[in-house]
Amino acid sequence: MPLAGREVQLTEDQVALIDTVRDFARAELLPLDRKCDKDESSMVEALPQVSRMGLMNLTIPEELGGLGCEYRTYVAILHELAYASPSMAVTISVHSMVGAILAKLAEEPFRSEWLSAWGTPESFAAFALSEANAGSDAAAVAATAVKADGGYRITGEKMWITNGMKARWFLTLARLDGAPQGEDLCAFLVDGNENSAAIQRTHVHGKMGIRGSETAVIAYDDAFAPESHMIGKPGEGLKVFLSTLNEGRIGIGTQASGIAEACLDEMAAYAKQRVQFGRPIAKFQAVANMIAESALMLEAAKALIWCAAEKLDAGRPDRVASSMAKLYATEAANRIAYHAVQVHGGSGYVNEYRVEQLYRDARVTTIYEGTSEVQRILIARELAQHL
Repeated sequence: MPLAGREVQLTEDQVALIDTVRDFARAELLPLDRKCDKDESSMVEALPQVSRMGLMNLTIPEELGGLGCEYRTYVAILHELAYASPSMAVTISVHSMVGAILAKLAEEPFRSEWLSAWGTPESFAAFALSEANAGSDAAAVAATAVKADGGYRITGEKMWITNGMKARWFLTLARLDGAPQGEDLCAFLVDGNENSAAIQRTHVHGKMGIRGSETAVIAYDDAFAPESHMIGKPGEGLKVFLSTLNEGRIGIGTQASGIAEACLDEMAAYAKQRVQFGRPIAKFQAVANMIAESALMLEAAKALIWCAAEKLDAGRPDRVASSMAKLYATEAANRIAYHAVQVHGGSGYVNEYRVEQLYRDARVTTIYEGTSEVQRILIARELAQHL
């Protein structure tokens, strides 16, 4: 089932694009995703195909060569990608987040120059925010930027960077040396090609899930960013990074909904064909209850995601709606994945069946882009201000 329900009115073009992505993802990306999970290779090898379909510049304005999709269309596409390949979904989500920031905040003529090429693998982007000691506390970054002739020299280490091994562009948060506290955090667009000798990339191996998504440690050693590559003003770096929080949280919630939908389909199909005591296990109430509960949670997650996306498209971004969508959808995906493995029994515990991988893939969705615990704090804090 698509992310949008039957009652949602989409244009013929929107429906055609979503259907095309669904067919492509299940035919081409799913088998590659299974391979990447087994050998920890990267879904990035499919970027040329993804690029040709326009999936690397979904939200980029049409005048700059993008598809100019509404956010609702974007998340519907992301859901289909996540159903087939959770790794490709987060790969595209992160690349799109950087593009969205540049579309909002970069200055001309650089905005047009960068975004007009955003739909190509050569403009692949990463979101370099986290550090070993700066996760939920993003303002604790230790990477430094020192003023130099014509720009800035950046030194420091970033951790858990999605797309880090192959990205050209790194949107990087660093602390401006010598600036007073509160005015020192700055955002820079660092060119990985121009700084190849000054950036060391180390692939993080041994992840529990989402193994087809590149995760890297990025070490900057005097990497150069021209003055024109500062995004926003000095001291506004954290604000720049947080400017896409609503989109990012809804995006990860959508990744989770795609995983959950795949789990539901897998468990329902297995329950119909697996026979015990002379009848399909779908006929047993305990199994039927797990399928029903999973379907209920999935529909609730989709509704929260769609509601948050509609508010974004209407120009009314809602932090509570975005956090609720992210929190509920990711927690639901983990519960549904648990049910899927349980319905499969012993077969669900081995990688021959896809639910074993999906169970592992679902786990990280409650961690990145703000943990479940952080989402609960944010929701409570926002609601308390309006009581």
